[in-house]
Amino acid sequence: MSSDFEAYEQDFGTLTAEITNKIGRIPKLGGKEKTQLVLNVDKQLEEVRELMEQMDLEVREIPIQSRGMYQSRLKSYKGEMEKLEKDFKRSRIAYSDDVRNELLGEDAGSSESQLMKLSEERAHLLDNTEKLERSSRRLEAGYQIAVETEQVGQEILANLHSDREKIQRSRDRLRETDANLGKSSRILTGMLRRGPEP
Repeated sequence: MSSDFEAYEQDFGTLTAEITNKIGRIPKLGGKEKTQLVLNVDKQLEEVRELMEQMDLEVREIPIQSRGMYQSRLKSYKGEMEKLEKDFKRSRIAYSDDVRNELLGEDAGSSESQLMKLSEERAHLLDNTEKLERSSRRLEAGYQIAVETEQVGQEILANLHSDREKIQRSRDRLRETDANLGKSSRILTGMLRRGPEP
């Protein structure tokens, strides 16, 4: 199991290095070129998320006496992932001086404050979007737990019903046995009272 985790670690290192390099290039680009790179990084970040889910599953399978070390490493990677996502968010709304001047032309200086304001608004919107996405994921997880809990409850009720039927059948057999024993006892008592035949 630990060898699988270490293989995932290598993939994580390779992917995050590529993403870091691309995030640094995004502000220097404009137009379609920037859009394409943003989409590419977004796709790679999704790959990293899936990779971390696999790592999390692997950690759960590791024997408990060795699990602590891997949990610590996974926590570190999650922190690195959060930093990458924040850097990516900033890079999408950032422009280098050259790109800003190209976009705004002669009005670059006078419009810089307006651009910064727009950038802040976009950052705020992106932050709100991410919060909504996290809330949605938590709601989905909560719903899944509720469904699983309901299924377990139904299974328990079914088992209890089955056990109740078994207990009822056992009681019926006991009553029948008691009745037979009572009948046999009365027959024996009657025979003993009559005594031996002459």
